[in-house]
Amino acid sequence: MLTGKTVDVVGSRRGRPPGTSRRELELIALRLFTDHGFESTTIEQIAAEAGVSKRTFFRYFSSKAGVLWSEFDSEVDTIRAALAEVPATVPMMDAIRRAVVTANHYGPRDVPELRIRMNLISCVPALQSSTAVHYDAWERAISDFAATRVGQPADSLYPLAVGRATLAACRAAYDRWSARADADLTFYLDAALAALAAGFDPAVVRASAQALNEHVSARAAP
Repeated sequence: MLTGKTVDVVGSRRGRPPGTSRRELELIALRLFTDHGFESTTIEQIAAEAGVSKRTFFRYFSSKAGVLWSEFDSEVDTIRAALAEVPATVPMMDAIRRAVVTANHYGPRDVPELRIRMNLISCVPALQSSTAVHYDAWERAISDFAATRVGQPADSLYPLAVGRATLAACRAAYDRWSARADADLTFYLDAALAALAAGFDPAVVRASAQALNEHVSARAAP
């Protein structure tokens, strides 16, 4: 179920006039998906609950599934934009790590909502089929940048390897972060990508793990 904070935010906006923000509409949709199921919830119901028209819904989202993927797709755009601005003097994997970390803004308080999203995506057949498309777009943002650095086509071996290895490291960081919910996601991403860039050199892995543990301990301290 939604966290108390999310429920309060959504509930307080019921029946408000047109002008509902993208975020408010998103929270209302997530609540309805959770209460009634993704397939059973219509766009008309979401719009009515928000007190807006279907046209307003489509101003923000292209479909029901778009509600669940909009943040992820925005992250892809942010990563691409960040990588496009990286000076050629910055090492490739450092540039990728910085761009990925910059594109993420999630903290422990966001874990319950993200778990709802991931649960819906993993359990609803119509959403499962779209997962690969979104992950491929994320991966391509990395492999396209790697291709410019190594001077090879984006669909050749090394750019693809960079893109897929980076995605795998980030998914591992996300899974560990969402299970523990003890720090900002950026610290997990930074640790995983620093280790990847170093070829998982034991010294780098230990240093990254220590820095992450120190951050977690500092957050937990009264």
